[in-house]
Amino acid sequence: MAESNKDIKIAVVGCGNWGKNLIRVLHKMGNLHSICDKSIERAKEFSQTFEVPHLSFDEIIKDQTISGVLVASPSATHYEYTRRCLIAGKNTFVEKPLALAIDNACELYKLAKENDCILMVGHLLQYHLAFNALKQLNNNGTLGKLQYICSNRLNLGKFRTEENIWWDYAPHDVSMILSLTKEMPEHVSAMGSNFLEHTVADITSTHLNFPSGVQAHIFVSWLHPFKEQKLVVVGEKAMAIFDDCADWSEKLKLYPYPVEWIDGQPQPCDPKPQTIALSPQEPLLNECQHFVDCIAKHKTPITDAYEGLQVMRILNAAIQSIETHQTVKLAPEPPTHDQNDKLHDSIREHVNKALEGLEHPFAKSAAPID
Repeated sequence: MAESNKDIKIAVVGCGNWGKNLIRVLHKMGNLHSICDKSIERAKEFSQTFEVPHLSFDEIIKDQTISGVLVASPSATHYEYTRRCLIAGKNTFVEKPLALAIDNACELYKLAKENDCILMVGHLLQYHLAFNALKQLNNNGTLGKLQYICSNRLNLGKFRTEENIWWDYAPHDVSMILSLTKEMPEHVSAMGSNFLEHTVADITSTHLNFPSGVQAHIFVSWLHPFKEQKLVVVGEKAMAIFDDCADWSEKLKLYPYPVEWIDGQPQPCDPKPQTIALSPQEPLLNECQHFVDCIAKHKTPITDAYEGLQVMRILNAAIQSIETHQTVKLAPEPPTHDQNDKLHDSIREHVNKALEGLEHPFAKSAAPID
């Protein structure tokens, strides 16, 4: 019998800058079981604040009342914590990246299958209402055939020493791009520069070429004077911009294709955007609810181990390109599965409502998401 969602109890490993947000959300949901952190003082503080026990990692993986483990520790520890969770038969949600080495990611993927465990990767923007509305504009033909995708993720800090900017920022962008294209790129070329430390890149610029002809570009930097998180998607019929730094009323805009042909020559025109009305919604809450729901119903997450492994392949290829100064050709892969076309119940209704009022004549009727 499927468990009630309130019966699902989650332990969080890592109470740092991001872990504390996950603890807050799971506590709000009523699903927080316990916490673990290498700093006993920090663990005690969170234990008192949220009125849950602080346990050692060994205690967590042995506790049969814990339905799942959320790994929010530093990236360099993701592989080992996740490996031990899966061997113990624990459903596991690991923050991005899945691992720092492709071989380790492959091992985790296999362990999840062998032990019949749910393995979910924290590609947060897959659970963002604005991005899901953008996906639906792509899926229902409003944008037309995809041509070009550009993603910028820029900020001043937070600087890291255990991983470079590409590993820290880009997993979100790669995950979104794969969700839109539904295919793996054929070629990956990248360049990076390190200004603060010799061995850690502060900025990277990466280009992806897809079999369908789609081109994608990702620029990430933690050495930038202002914050920008913007995804631009260009199709044959229309363009869309997802600006996560904008207010909710401005996060997603749809533009008619800004080129007219006059006497056989392309001419730019001034496109007037339509803003897609979105209700404020916390992506992290959607993400945590999805993990709990997947455990309760034993279903495959949207950002499952397979999706995480595909993202890892591209991350790894870009690093190889940076190190060798050459374009990397990826081995042919079957099309990515359709999990990313599916939405959690808490998102689906809001996306359908937001797209009901499309007025542009070039936009097809937005078919509801199943």
